[in-house]
Amino acid sequence: MKKLKLFVLFSLLTATFSFGQKTAQDYYNNGNAKAELQDYRGAIADYTKAIELKPDDANAYINRGNSKDALQDYRGAIADYNKVIELNPADADAYFNRGNSKGALQDYRGAIADYNKVIELNPAAVDAYYNRGNSKGALQDYRGAIADYTKAIELQPDYAKVYYNRGSAKYFLKDLNGACLDWRKAGELGYSDAYDKIKQYCN
Repeated sequence: MKKLKLFVLFSLLTATFSFGQKTAQDYYNNGNAKAELQDYRGAIADYTKAIELKPDDANAYINRGNSKDALQDYRGAIADYNKVIELNPADADAYFNRGNSKGALQDYRGAIADYNKVIELNPAAVDAYYNRGNSKGALQDYRGAIADYTKAIELQPDYAKVYYNRGSAKYFLKDLNGACLDWRKAGELGYSDAYDKIKQYCN
């Protein structure tokens, strides 16, 4: 009878400890909650624990990458996005986010390559066209930038900032009339910075 009691007690203790152990999903959820509160370092710690318990969790890698990007650890973010792409080569979000991190490092050609892949996977990805246009503009490929901004506008005609940036690209190509038309449209759509350009350059 005594042995039975000891066995029951041991079983209860084991069950208690097992119940108290966090799963990969627990750490992942905690990481999401911390990221929502902008506690990115805490989020990274939780995502790392989730990955230790479940090394093929692409969601944990991409969210850890997002938290690293928020802390301006762009190289660390890129490493996590690389892992997501290794696990799921068709993950458009991973290419898009990696492109953003590359752009932050002024690797504009690398960013463009990633945005190309996003567009290949999702031809309606308006922000991929917009960001690719920005990268082309940074490389002084203003015609290429205008083409991307124009496509973004086709997909989302009320995207005010795209009109503003297309206007700036036209300005660099000395198309002042076209620039002013775009800046005015941006202003009409609520992008207030456009009025500074209008005041400075447009009659």
